[in-house]
Amino acid sequence: MSFFIGLNVRKRHNITIKNNRKERYLMQKSNRYIKPDERLGKEGTFYEINQRCLIIRLNEELDHHNAIQIRKKADRMIERNYIKNIIFDFSGAEFMDSAGIGVIMGRYKKVIFIGGSIAVANVSSPIDRIFRLSGLYKIIAKYDSVEAALNHFG
Repeated sequence: MSFFIGLNVRKRHNITIKNNRKERYLMQKSNRYIKPDERLGKEGTFYEINQRCLIIRLNEELDHHNAIQIRKKADRMIERNYIKNIIFDFSGAEFMDSAGIGVIMGRYKKVIFIGGSIAVANVSSPIDRIFRLSGLYKIIAKYDSVEAALNHFG
């Protein structure tokens, strides 16, 4: 499945056309190709399950550009694998906006009712400031590493 973003435009002869009717129609109609957004589908986030704990390793910003994909994938994994606890690993992230706070709060609401909790690890100073100002540390634990969080969850 291809997603498009209207930033870079390339001529038709520079690309290969996939078997997608809408994509072909766009190509025939405009003779131009809109470059697919590389982050969609590969948002730089890795998901790992350790017992009933979901580890979400963020390798880029947790902002409004990728919050929807992270939310959908995390929700799918929570429901299918009976996840109780979630650890957000911010080792590769240097920025988070209000959409990121929404992703974390939404996952918190999902796991709190089954006796679970959420933790964050490897938080950089700009993201740490956002957590402190928003008051998220009142409901979410902070750890220096993912291993320390896993040891706490047991």
